[in-house]
Amino acid sequence: MATTREQSPYKSPAPSIPDEPSGITRGQWMALAAALLGWMFDGLEIGLFPLAARPCLQDLLGGDADVGLWFGVITAGFLVGAATGGVLFGWLGDRLGRVRAMMLSVCTYAIFSGLCGFAATAGQVAACRFVASLGMGGEWSLGVALVMEVWPNRSRGFLAGLIGAAANVGFLLIAVVGLGLTTFIDSAQSLIESTGMPQGWVDALFAHSAWRLLMMLGATPAVLTVLIRLFVPESEKWQKEHAAGGTSHWAARDLLGVVFGALGPCAIIYVWADEEASMPLRLGVTAIGLIAATVGYTYPVIRYLQRAALAGRESSRDWRQPLGRMLLGACLGGVALLGTWGSLQWATPWADELADGMPQAKAYTQISSAIGAIIGTILAALMGDWFGRRVTYFMLCVASLASAAVLFQLNTAYNAMFLASVFVAGMCTASFYGWLPLYLPELFRTSVRATGQGFSYNFGRILAAVGSLQTGYLMSNYFGNSFPKACSVTSLIYVVGMVVIWFAPETRGKPLPD
Repeated sequence: MATTREQSPYKSPAPSIPDEPSGITRGQWMALAAALLGWMFDGLEIGLFPLAARPCLQDLLGGDADVGLWFGVITAGFLVGAATGGVLFGWLGDRLGRVRAMMLSVCTYAIFSGLCGFAATAGQVAACRFVASLGMGGEWSLGVALVMEVWPNRSRGFLAGLIGAAANVGFLLIAVVGLGLTTFIDSAQSLIESTGMPQGWVDALFAHSAWRLLMMLGATPAVLTVLIRLFVPESEKWQKEHAAGGTSHWAARDLLGVVFGALGPCAIIYVWADEEASMPLRLGVTAIGLIAATVGYTYPVIRYLQRAALAGRESSRDWRQPLGRMLLGACLGGVALLGTWGSLQWATPWADELADGMPQAKAYTQISSAIGAIIGTILAALMGDWFGRRVTYFMLCVASLASAAVLFQLNTAYNAMFLASVFVAGMCTASFYGWLPLYLPELFRTSVRATGQGFSYNFGRILAAVGSLQTGYLMSNYFGNSFPKACSVTSLIYVVGMVVIWFAPETRGKPLPD
C-alpha cells in the first residue's frame, strides 16, 4: 500500500502491537532457519580466515614478506566490502525481493570464499575476500528484513537475540576447531588420500597447515541456496509493496553512487596504512572519505525517494525522513562495531603476548569471548523489549565501557581472571548485535527497509576499519605497543553512543512501518 501523509508510519505510529495469529507456519520456520544458518556461516568464515591467514600469506609471499601488512590490508578490504555489500544487496532486496537477493548474496560469499583456496597470489586472496564480503554484508541486512517481516511483531525481541547469537555460535565453533586443528587436518588428509586423489594434489592441498583446504571450506554455505530456493517464502510485506508499484522506482544506474562511495574508505585505508603519511593528511583524507562514502551509499535511496515523491507515493516532507534515520542508524551501528574492532578484537593477540606464546591461549580467549557474546546478544534483545530501545542501548554502552576498563586495566597476566574478564567484555560489547537487528528494521518502511538497515549496520564497518587502524597507530606511536592503553582509549567511543541514542525515536510496542 502506498504511504501517504495521513498514513505515514513515522508521523502517527500505532500505540501498541496489534494482535496476530498465534500459529507459526512452516515457511516462517524455514525463513528463520535459513537466516540463522547464513549468519552462523558468516561467523565461521570470518573466524576461519585468521586461522589460515599467516600460513597462506607466508606461502604466497615468501618468508621475508610483510605478512602483517597484507593481513591488515585484506582485513580492511573485507570490512569495506561488507559495507558496500550491505547497500548493494539491500538495494537488490528492495528491488527484486528478499528471498531472491538473499540467494544471490549467499552464493556470492560462498563461492568467492571457496575460491580463496585456489589463489596463486596474495592479491587474488584480497580480491576474493573483498567480493565474498559483499555477499556477507548483504546477507545480514536481507536476513534481518525477511525474518522480521514474516514473523509476528511480538516475536521481534526473541528473534533479534537469535540473530545476534547465530554469528557468535560460528565464532565459537571455529575457536573449538582451532584447539584441535592439527588433529582435524590429519584426519582430513587420511580421508582424502583414501579416495584415490593424486598424491601431488593432496600434498598441495595440505601444505602450509592446509590453508587451501580451510579456505575451500568457506564454500559450504552454498548448500543454503537450495534450502532458500525450495522452502523459504517471500515476505508478504514486500509482495504488497511490489504489487502497488513501489519497487519500480529503483534504478540500476543509481548503483554507480555505491561504487563512488566505496572509493572513500579505500582511500582512508590506503593513507592510514602508509607509515610516512602525516597526521593532517590522514585526518583530511578520513573526513573526505567518510563524506564520499555517506553520499555514495545513500545516493540510490535518495534517487528512489525522489522518484517516489514525484509519482505521488511519498510526500515532499516524508521522503527525507528515511535518510535521517539511515545516518542515525549508522552512528548507532558505528559505535558498536568500532568499539568491538577497536578494543575487544585485540584481546586475542594480547592473550598471546601475555601467555608468552602458549598455543591454546588465543583459542581459549576467543571461546570465552564467544560464549559471553552469545549470552549478551540474547539478553540485549530481550532487554530492548523489557526496558525500551533507548534505555537499553544506553545501558549497553555503560556496561561495555566498564567491562573494557576492567579487562584492559586490571589484568596483567593470562589467567582465570583474564578469561573471566574477556567473557564479561564479550557479553557486553557484543550485546549490540542482538539490539541492532531488533531496532534497525523498526526505523524503515518496507520499501527501503533492506537498503536502509543494510547501510545503517554496515556503514559501521568502515568506521571499524578506521578504528582498528587507529588502534594500531596509537599503540606504535603513543603507547609503546601497549594493548591496554590503546584499547582503553578506543573504548571511549561508547560515550558517544550514550549521547546519540537520545536523538533516536523510541519504537517499543509499535509494529514495523508499512
